[in-house]
Formats: sequence, C-alpha cells, structure tokens
Amino acid sequence: MIVPMKKVAVIIQAKDADSCLKTLRRLGVLHVEHQQLPRGSDISLLQDDLALISQAMAILSASGYSQKQPGRGNKTLKDWKFTAQHIIDAHKRIERLDEYSRSMQNSINQWQAWGDFQPEILGDLAKENIYIRFYSIPVKQVKEFPRDVIVKRISTVRGVAYCAVVSQGKVEIPFKEALLPKMGLSQMRARLTEDMQIMQLIKEDIRSHTTLQTDFLRIKKDIQVQLEFQEALRGMGVADEIMYLRGYIPYDKISPLQQAAVRERWGIMIKDPADEDGVPTLIRNPRWVAIISPIFKMIEVVPGYREFDISLWVLIFLSVFFGMLIGDAAYGAIFLSLTFLAQNKWGHKVSSKSIFMLLYLFSFCAIAWGVLSGTFFGQEWLPKTIQPLMPALRDSRNIQVFCFALGALHLSIAHLWRAIVKAPSLTVLSELGWVSVLWGAFFLAKALILGDIFPEPAKWFFIVGPFLVVFFTSIKKNVFKGIGQGLGNLFLNLVNSFTDVVSYIRLFAVGLATVVVADSFNRMAMDVGFGSILTGALTVLILFLGHALNILLGSMAVLVHGVRLNVLEFCNHIDVKWSGFSYKPLQEV
Repeated sequence: MIVPMKKVAVIIQAKDADSCLKTLRRLGVLHVEHQQLPRGSDISLLQDDLALISQAMAILSASGYSQKQPGRGNKTLKDWKFTAQHIIDAHKRIERLDEYSRSMQNSINQWQAWGDFQPEILGDLAKENIYIRFYSIPVKQVKEFPRDVIVKRISTVRGVAYCAVVSQGKVEIPFKEALLPKMGLSQMRARLTEDMQIMQLIKEDIRSHTTLQTDFLRIKKDIQVQLEFQEALRGMGVADEIMYLRGYIPYDKISPLQQAAVRERWGIMIKDPADEDGVPTLIRNPRWVAIISPIFKMIEVVPGYREFDISLWVLIFLSVFFGMLIGDAAYGAIFLSLTFLAQNKWGHKVSSKSIFMLLYLFSFCAIAWGVLSGTFFGQEWLPKTIQPLMPALRDSRNIQVFCFALGALHLSIAHLWRAIVKAPSLTVLSELGWVSVLWGAFFLAKALILGDIFPEPAKWFFIVGPFLVVFFTSIKKNVFKGIGQGLGNLFLNLVNSFTDVVSYIRLFAVGLATVVVADSFNRMAMDVGFGSILTGALTVLILFLGHALNILLGSMAVLVHGVRLNVLEFCNHIDVKWSGFSYKPLQEV
C-alpha cells in the first residue's frame, strides 16, 4: 500500500539551521522539499567530487578492469582525489592509444600490399629529381601508364595491381596516387606493438586499484550525505532571522518529530497535503508481496502518491505470465538451481533477499506449468508414458481462450478496484460498465479470431456496458454535459478495450514458440546422433546451446511481454501513470 503522508513545516532561528538539519538527519523520517534552488560553492565542490569518484568507480567496475591481477592487489587509499584522477587519466590514455592503434592498424592493412619501405629515403630521392610514387589500379589498366616511366608491379590482390612508379622528374599520370604515410610498414608494426604493450601496462595499473572499490564506495556515500545536507541547508526558506523548511513524513512517524521539536524549541506545523502538492511515494507491503519490488526498481517506475499500488496484482499475474512464457518444467528447474547457487554465492552481500524469493516463485510457476502441460526440454522427444496432467494445455485453441479470459479478468480487476475506491458514488457504475465491455470483448475475440459463434446473450455486454459508461462516467448537474463526457470516454476506449484483451494472446504465441524452438533443437541434435565421439560431442553442443538460447529468449519475453501487460495494459485501465517519485528522507547513511 502507499503510505499516507503528512506535510510538515519546521520554523527555526537562522543560527539553529545547521543543528536542526543534523537532528532531522538523525531522525531519518523527513523528506525535504526545497524552498529555493540550492546553490553555493560548497555544493558545487561536492558535486564535482561526486562526479570524480563516480567516474573512477565506473571505470574500475568496467568489464575490462574487473579482474584483479595476481600480486597487484595491495593498494592503499591515501589521497582519494589524486587516486581517482589517476584512474581517470590512465583510462583516457588507454582510449587515446586504442584509437591511435586502430588508425595504425588500418594504415598497416592499407600499405602491406606494397611491402616495406622508408618514406624518408623516398623523400631524399625526390630532392634528386627521382620520384617513386604508388598506385593501386585494376590489372587491365597497368598498360595505360606513360611510356617514360618505370612501372614495378609489387603485388596483385583480387584483380588490383599495386604498383611503384619511378620517373625522372614529375610525370603526369592519369591515376590517383596513394599518398605516403609518415612511417614505413616495419615502423608502423613496431609502433603498434609498443602501443599495445603500453596499453597492457596501463590496464594492469588500473586493475591494481580494484581493491579500493570498497573505500571508494564508502567515500562516495559520505559525499552524497554531505551533499544532501548542504542542499537541504541552502534550499531552506529565509525570512530575516527566521529560516524554515517544508517536507513530507509518513503519518506514523510524526511522534519522534514532534518530540524533537519540543526538545529543540522549533516551530512546527503538520497538516494533510493539498491536491497540488508534489508528495513522495512510500510503499509498504507484507514481506510476501514486497518480493515484487525488484521488478519496479529494475524498470524504474514509481506510482504517484494518489495512484494505486499494484504490487499484489503484478506479483500474481506476472508469476502466471512467467509460467506460461517459459512453459517448461526443466527450464523452471534450471532457473531454480541457478537462483539457489546465486543466493549461496552472493546472498550475504545484499540486504534484501526479495530478488531470490521472487525468482524462486517464478521458477516454481514455470515448473508447475511444464508439469501440467507435459513439457520437459520440449515435448516431442518424451515417451508416450509421460503425459500432461492437463491435456487441455496441449490444445492451442484452449490456450488462446485461456489467454483471452486471463486478459478480461486481469483488466476487470483494474476497473473493479477503481469501483471500490469510487464507492458509494454513482460513478461506480461506469467502472462496472467497462467490466461489461471487457467481457463482451472476450466473446468477440473468440468469434473473430477462433471462429466461435458469438453467443446471443453476450450482446448485452455491449448494450449494458456502454450505457453505464455514457450515463455514469461523470455525474453533473448539467446532464447533457455529463453524457457528453461519457460518450467521449466511450469512443476513446471502446476499441482499446478489445485490442487490450486480444493482446494477451502474446502469452500463447511466445509460449508456443518456446516449445517449438526446444523441439526443433532436439530434432537437429538427434539428426546428428551419437554415432561417434565427434558426432556425440556435436549433439551435446547443439542441445546445450539450443536450450540455453531458448532460456535466454524466454527470459527476454518475460521482460518484454509479461512486464508490459502489467505496467501498460493493466495500468491504463486502472489509471496508474507512474507519475510519482520515491520517498527519500534526510538521513545520515
């Protein structure tokens, strides 16, 4: 649930501003709202420090430097700014050397067909009026060189002749000359080798600083705390000798703030937020529901303070979607095993175990769907003795009907929830009207896509539903104005309701594709067979890579389709626009 907030104003004497903020920081309950744009040299310096250390940490965590070199992990942090700048400068030097090396390699590739040469010797010959120039032309055009020059064909590659042309004085030649580089081929290769060695040494130097990441993280957190404090101080309102700040506090955290106000002799005012206030969002749920929070953090969405917390429904339906999209008991067992191994290896490093619990739940859902449908690394290879517990899940038509029903149910929950919130207003009836439209869309989807006969009684869904939407979307004294608003709402969303229900068929399509891909790789592997050690190894490789790819594609499908159905289709119907921002109280750590 979204925790109700109270709006707080704290009034103090200017001389007490610093101690006031330190006390509030110790309490760790007030989300500060700046009364003016925080600015000042101290803030700028802290922002520069934060940018510097963040850049250095980003470099150390990059894949090219993440592995520590043996015997190089004994760095100690004395001057963090000097060390961070050293890491950044070293990385920039690598980038410059890498760019130069790429250019050098291109020059080598361009000139190696001519063999080695020394540009300075050619320059000395030019001073003696002897010119040696280079041309790359089609072989059939070699005869077109002037007769008063000496043409030496050095090499021929794919029908192109690489020629050195010697002449007494400059002679006009009807071809484009290849301009000499500043160094010869052997010099370029030596320079490239030298640069690669230097780059390797610099990389090893950067890797030797990876042991400082913990120290950098601690310093970064300290800078962030100082910056937050200074921004709160500079963002306070000022009126002569009085300063004040405003912010938001959870309704159940007021008592510690009031006690501090009495003790410190602050002026304090607490009231409910106004409609126009930008109130932060704090979500609290039971632990079993809160395991879905990593999904919201990953996609970086926060509901507005006056919107709905859909955590419970996302947890329920995304779990079902995961089971359908992965749809294989063996794949689910692999997810389960990988989650167990990941928790054993990294679980002690994270404060919240939500991500592991969520993956366990998803894994069990995939296993359950796979057992019910009889899917274990595909279906075709299984012996006839292994039958699905629910044979109906092997029927494409049944799954499509289930998807349409699941869509209608999912979206109906959104409107029913809105109806509960609107009660006892008559506008509740408009939400019930949309539920009626959605189930009419369910029967229409069966008729248009699956070829079923549209049942006669189902027409009442499209009669009663639009009637309720038109007449009860907005209750106004001016009846015609209210009806007009209802008509506009109906015209805008009627077609969308049908397409949203139909869009749940993606669960069937992607789930079917997962099974088909698994069966295809199984057949491909069996065509190779185990006739010899070589073919057996190739068969195992095909099976491993094929199913690994299928698992990866299934995981991507969960993010693309499963998450989308929750945060777009469902949220459009429940009117969650993700317009919020997280509650972040002023605190010490």
